[in-house]
Amino acid sequence: MKFSERLYQELQPIWRKNHAHPFVQGIGDGTLEKEKFRFFMVQDYLYLIDYAKLFALGAVKATDVETMGRFASLLNSTLNEEMSLHREYAKKFDVTEEEFAKATPSPTTLAYTHYMLHVGQNGTLADLVAAILPCMWSYWEIGKELNEIPGANENEFYGEWIQMYSSKEFGQLAIWCIDLLDQLTTELPEKDLKRLEEIFLNTTRFEYMFWDMSYNLAMWPTDE
Repeated sequence: MKFSERLYQELQPIWRKNHAHPFVQGIGDGTLEKEKFRFFMVQDYLYLIDYAKLFALGAVKATDVETMGRFASLLNSTLNEEMSLHREYAKKFDVTEEEFAKATPSPTTLAYTHYMLHVGQNGTLADLVAAILPCMWSYWEIGKELNEIPGANENEFYGEWIQMYSSKEFGQLAIWCIDLLDQLTTELPEKDLKRLEEIFLNTTRFEYMFWDMSYNLAMWPTDE
């Protein structure tokens, strides 16, 4: 069994909780309050800034030119394409460039991104891939699932989001990352696989926390 297949089987209960979260379901049926998605867009933008740094670390840790180039391409597309599209899409929710520039991360965003950066900086390339994969893989799975809901991908506010993450192009990125993790774990001993599983589990948990944070508009409780 491939390591990715093992992860997929063992973590299905948590993944299903992510898919069933009211924030995700609200995107699918179009009932999610726009204020909550607006909050999500701002925090997701801040998340992407640090997520892009992980691609840079991936290029540093890679041992072959092809993998280095792929990580470099992901870094470039995230910084110069995805984040630009993110800002354009956010205009539907009246999020301005100035708001993005002045935005501060929530406790969950800070914890999630700092955990990934810690793993990426201090661990192996396999550790880094295990940390970044749940976001990419789960968004693809969620996108495909929501795309099956009649009319969901045509929703005025959430249709483009569903189209993006259910797309063949985004799926190819997830598949590449999955395949890379499988290649890196082919001959690893069980103790190393257990460590990678724990990393993958933690960032999968953070994915749920990110949905939950957005649904509840959760910033620092001391600022309330």
